[in-house]
Amino acid sequence: MRNLRMQSVDSPFDQLGLAPHTAAALSRADAMGLLGEPVTCLDFSALEQLRSGMAKAGIGEAFVAEFEQLRTGDPAQIRALVTKIIDALEQSPAPRHEWPALVEVLGLELAVRLLGISQSSARRYRSGERSTPDSVAARVHFLALVVGDLAGAYNDIGIRRWFDRPRSQLHGTAPAEALGTQWSPDDPAARRVRELASALVSSPAT
Repeated sequence: MRNLRMQSVDSPFDQLGLAPHTAAALSRADAMGLLGEPVTCLDFSALEQLRSGMAKAGIGEAFVAEFEQLRTGDPAQIRALVTKIIDALEQSPAPRHEWPALVEVLGLELAVRLLGISQSSARRYRSGERSTPDSVAARVHFLALVVGDLAGAYNDIGIRRWFDRPRSQLHGTAPAEALGTQWSPDDPAARRVRELASALVSSPAT
């Protein structure tokens, strides 16, 4: 991952399970290409960087006032806002930001194989020469979210290998094989792949 290098946790993020909850939001944002600078400490400045990145992608505009009140809020209020942030990121494809971040982690060859498109199309979408079609943008976003979940358990090499490693939870197939080619995030197989990755947010790597 590019910009999430957590080394310490400041109060109040060490309360009410805030640390893993907020780290999950930051990891998701990093995988979506929304963190402009390295985040090394889980504190209010990390949330401010998250807010700034979301704003550039047009995400979470309704939360501006809540962000401004965070420093005087209690841990429960912060957790409630982080929950809203996670949901907003989940529902908000941002291909202009996600393309570079996704290719940096997966590499172009694996990325296009998972997306079911050609390298030439991917390069045009990534550069902005052509707009990313909605169906492809949805798959890019889905993969960014999966990568964000996997980042808590694996480094970039491990993330790439994860997609081609058979999983018992997928009836012995690898995630890449389970997805196929012209898949949609709403397909049952894609949902199973996402559930498998999401389980790693709170579990050891498997």
